[in-house]
Amino acid sequence: MSSHKNHPFHLVDPSPWPLLGALGALTTMMGLIKWFHMFNNNLFLLGMLITSLIMFQWWRDITREGTYQGLHTLKVTLGLRWGMILFITSEVFFFISFFWGFFHNSLSPSIELGMIWPPKSIQTFNPMEIPLLNTLILLTSGLTVTWAHHSIMENNYSQAIQSLTITVILGLYFTALQGFEYIEAPFSIADSAYGSSFFMATGFHGLHVIIGTTFLLICLIRLYLSHFSSTHHFGFEAAAWYWHFVDVVWLFLYISIYWWGS
Repeated sequence: MSSHKNHPFHLVDPSPWPLLGALGALTTMMGLIKWFHMFNNNLFLLGMLITSLIMFQWWRDITREGTYQGLHTLKVTLGLRWGMILFITSEVFFFISFFWGFFHNSLSPSIELGMIWPPKSIQTFNPMEIPLLNTLILLTSGLTVTWAHHSIMENNYSQAIQSLTITVILGLYFTALQGFEYIEAPFSIADSAYGSSFFMATGFHGLHVIIGTTFLLICLIRLYLSHFSSTHHFGFEAAAWYWHFVDVVWLFLYISIYWWGS
């Protein structure tokens, strides 16, 4: 069968990763349920291992298709851009639901909450301490990822690697501080609507920071391996868009939950 084609589209080859990835996610979720109810996390760890291995191999295939096989043409890249835009739009609405719940409870606290916000028994975080430091960290990381983008477009790979490394380090630093804040928290997710709103919104944002940091780390490895050029680097652009989205969500979280809500 000839490999020649007379169109700019990418007809994906049969792949085992979607099915195996779904099974890995199912194993992870079943492991979470087992962990919550039976206090045993071995199935969860197995599911995470399976999912991580699938992700590594799936990304390897996509990298091969886009970098070495030339299958990511201008037409395909345009489709990938729209896919990323629509994905980030869906994530925006995902976080809107958390803000909606928070403002619903805070602007009109029910009698079960004592008709005050925050509820009387809740000792909130000081927004001028770790939350402010985390805000500065994410804003700085937004600057460094933009610096990396401009360096790639100017074919300055040494500066691109430096700035992207700084971005990854800042993402890890943010996650470490968020974990420390959770350990020191004077309330839990079970403490009324405030605890639920706080930990769901900031927890899912923290998960997105971990995902974004992983995304940028993969791009850093690919940058080190010279996979990007000034005209062909959508993998990095998608990671940068996602990181800016994470930055903006944190600004809304800081202003509404940490500062106004406290």
